[in-house]
Amino acid sequence: MLNSDVHPSTLEGVKRLATQIRKERGIKHSNALDVAAQAANCANYRHAQRTLPASGGSFAQHILFLTVYWYDKKNSHRCGRETIKVELSKPILDLCGKSDLKLVRGFGTMRMAAVDHFVSDTLANSQDYARNVIYKAERSLRFMEHTGLRPSRDYRAAWPDRSEGSRLPSSDHTTDWVDPVSGQFILIDEPYSASPNAADRTAWAHRHGWGLRKSSWSGMYYPHKCDLYIATNGNGGYDFDALVAKIDAIPAPLTEESWTGESASFFDIFISPAAKTPQDRRRARSKATIMPKPSTTTIPYSSNFGNSGRRPAGAMPVAGHIEMGRIIKSVLHSSHTPYSVEQRMNTLRARLEDWLSLEIGRSQLDGPEFFDVYYRDADSEGPYAEAAQSRSGLIRILGDLKQKLQTAYPSCAPLREQLRRIDKSILLIGKLKATTD
Repeated sequence: MLNSDVHPSTLEGVKRLATQIRKERGIKHSNALDVAAQAANCANYRHAQRTLPASGGSFAQHILFLTVYWYDKKNSHRCGRETIKVELSKPILDLCGKSDLKLVRGFGTMRMAAVDHFVSDTLANSQDYARNVIYKAERSLRFMEHTGLRPSRDYRAAWPDRSEGSRLPSSDHTTDWVDPVSGQFILIDEPYSASPNAADRTAWAHRHGWGLRKSSWSGMYYPHKCDLYIATNGNGGYDFDALVAKIDAIPAPLTEESWTGESASFFDIFISPAAKTPQDRRRARSKATIMPKPSTTTIPYSSNFGNSGRRPAGAMPVAGHIEMGRIIKSVLHSSHTPYSVEQRMNTLRARLEDWLSLEIGRSQLDGPEFFDVYYRDADSEGPYAEAAQSRSGLIRILGDLKQKLQTAYPSCAPLREQLRRIDKSILLIGKLKATTD
């Protein structure tokens, strides 16, 4: 008598169970394989083949799937889905926290759909590009797995005296990392092979007391076209040689030219083994594959299939946009504005300019006039220029900016996203003000 509580976790286990089912029920072996696969939380045996590890072992419990959908309008409007299975030595969230994964190359557009599945909510513009995104993410996972390093948010640590003028010469495609045990900052630099001036970089390392070493591993960004360099402060006793040895020992990187994943129909939604509930299955669907519709408070917008954003259903008068642009430019040009606030304000004004272009006819503001609303020069005098001369003034006009948005637009997710940027900016400036008072 079969035990109904048997749930295989490997393809080998599915086959063993199928043999028992075939003997007990007297059905075809192919049908028995499908029944056994369902006991392993797979739709059928084909699904089990593409999702389950072949057999048990150290990697069997740590399978991860990465999925990107694509639409190539330049190539007969072809579309599809790319998915790979990655076997890890530990769960992904043991390698890197969910929030920090956004800092990891390849994971910027990825969302955790299940504990064993990340899916991109941005549509790639070709099959090759989709594979490229997936393999960048996979190479980044291998880097973290072998080194134990985690992404660092302290970007200024890459500059020896914490000013941009002391950055590594000829650096390109850099990523910031930290050793979670020692707290040591590690800079990974991946310039194109012919770019770096070796003499300048060696002199920089000697001048600042940093270690700088080229790895034999081809790297995360663009293997075989770029080189990978490791740099870190050499004055703290950190075992730099050991780190370089770990990176050198990472297996040869996978690239899209030697694709080993699954290529499927755009409409074949990938469901991972861990997606068991209806809600799990809904999360498995990439937002890029959903054709958006207007709601009572938001309107979809984009000319690119699958990559639509949403904006509030209301509209701000042109004069209101001009006023908001004056506030944002004053904040950006203030000497009291920290870099973290600059980033948020740049993102905010780009989004508001999108909304402006959709709310008005281009004939109302042509060419330079349209661009001037949120870009170019800030006021040289007036209330906003005066407010930008102090942190308390910046907090006040950011509050005004928030109020203008709330008055013009209905409460909705796109608006709340922008309000959060303003609230965080106010908080960050307030903290600086408190430390200097």
